[in-house]
Amino acid sequence: MASQIIKSDNARQRLETWYQHFLGKIDDESQSIMVSTSFGENHVLQMGDSSKPTLLALHAMLTSSAHIASELGPFLDHYHIIAPDIPGQSVRGLPVRLSYTDDSHASWLREITDVLNINNPHILGVSLGGFIALQYASRHPEKIETLSLLVPAGIVQGSLVKGITQMALPAIMYKLFPNEKRLHAMLNPILTTHDEDWANYLGDALNDFSPNTKIPPVAPDEQLEQLKIPSLVMGADEDISFPGDKMVERAANHIHNTETELIDNCKHCPPTTPDFRQWLFNRVNGFINRQTVKH
Repeated sequence: MASQIIKSDNARQRLETWYQHFLGKIDDESQSIMVSTSFGENHVLQMGDSSKPTLLALHAMLTSSAHIASELGPFLDHYHIIAPDIPGQSVRGLPVRLSYTDDSHASWLREITDVLNINNPHILGVSLGGFIALQYASRHPEKIETLSLLVPAGIVQGSLVKGITQMALPAIMYKLFPNEKRLHAMLNPILTTHDEDWANYLGDALNDFSPNTKIPPVAPDEQLEQLKIPSLVMGADEDISFPGDKMVERAANHIHNTETELIDNCKHCPPTTPDFRQWLFNRVNGFINRQTVKH
């Protein structure tokens, strides 16, 4: 049966085919496991050497564990990667959307880490995954070693007018009259590099998932100021959703133990290229190593 999150059985099958496609991009053996939580049985993808430090990877909205893992190739020699599928945001995720305004996501992630006996992982959160990582770090700081956020939600928000004119209207046109030209018009404001797999996946995801227009709220100053975990905040200079210049400025002003990075010539979806994957590894791994030396 199709869930309330995914529109139909055909849509689920299409999204599952995409999941397998992105899983096939991972240059390492992976393991799918189901974790029992109070929210339901949650799918988690694991890969890499379990004797290495744990990197808990949280994917973006309407993607999956396979999507984020496929972009983390350079990390595999150095980390044990654990990527849970976020409820309501993945074909493998639980068929429920958790609230952005309470502790639901933090409670969900706490249960995942407790069941898997994950102690003091390094967390990497992307976009919505960054919001969840930030919420988790605020609620359970004792459970995290370092926090790396790539174009995260929850620190700043972009212009509503730009969001409507450059993103929402092209998306509506694509949904009503889908074709290649309208797909490019819809994705051009958010994709730094036009990757055919990512572009076609996102076109399907827009149509196959039920609409979700809610945007995670911006964290108040006091929440950021209370965050003591070593943090790396990476914004994109051409990000319409979460403007990178404002993001790194606010993070630097309110998160005490933080490094910031403004990525040049980058939109909300960073490049899906070998060069960028290597750059991201070097930046995050270097940050983690500096924190390890301090301790």
